[in-house]
Amino acid sequence: MKLSSLVFRRRLRRCLMPAVLLLAGLCVAAASLPTERSAARYGPRAVALYREWNQLLGKLQSVDERQKLAEVNQFFNRRILYREDIDNWGVQDYWATPLEMFGKGAGDCEDFSIGKYISLLVLGVSPDKLRITYVKARIGGPDSAISQAHMVLAYYPTPSAEPLILDSLVTSIEPASQRADLQPVFSFNAQGLWVGNRSSNVSKLTRWRQVMDKMKNEGFTF
Repeated sequence: MKLSSLVFRRRLRRCLMPAVLLLAGLCVAAASLPTERSAARYGPRAVALYREWNQLLGKLQSVDERQKLAEVNQFFNRRILYREDIDNWGVQDYWATPLEMFGKGAGDCEDFSIGKYISLLVLGVSPDKLRITYVKARIGGPDSAISQAHMVLAYYPTPSAEPLILDSLVTSIEPASQRADLQPVFSFNAQGLWVGNRSSNVSKLTRWRQVMDKMKNEGFTF
């Protein structure tokens, strides 16, 4: 029995709609922010920064990835003060969620990197392209033998590409080859942990597991 063109199109839409809705739901569920109520737990400063952040991410949904990188990097580097954990939290090492950082209006290198990482996930950047990277940062010039622990976010346009480095202490986003002051030690994201070419289970990185759990409790999905 032949179907009219109109009937066929209607039946096709009915068949395809559940799949379309499922795919849309998967895209939305991939990464999303908590509600403003979660930010309110950390005070009025957190709410104000959350609103700015949420508005920025909404504006950037349809732009290309390079612009997403640039504007997310700029937001955190301009709107958040750099402050060491001992001054911010009274302890030597504390990994804050973005909302905790907003509450203080300040953070250190890992807090900036985590905030940028989550922002780019919410903007639809594949987690495969993003790795928070622990480095030894040389200080005192190219001939200096002095280094200190530091953390940056690396973005890989393709799996084999040279990464771009988003740094809390440097305004511009530079290819890794132009950051000779940084020596990578290990990198990680929500999916894994890498030391050189060797991968490992990210659960071994206790502080990262703890901050991911805190973010999920605040309402983040990723």
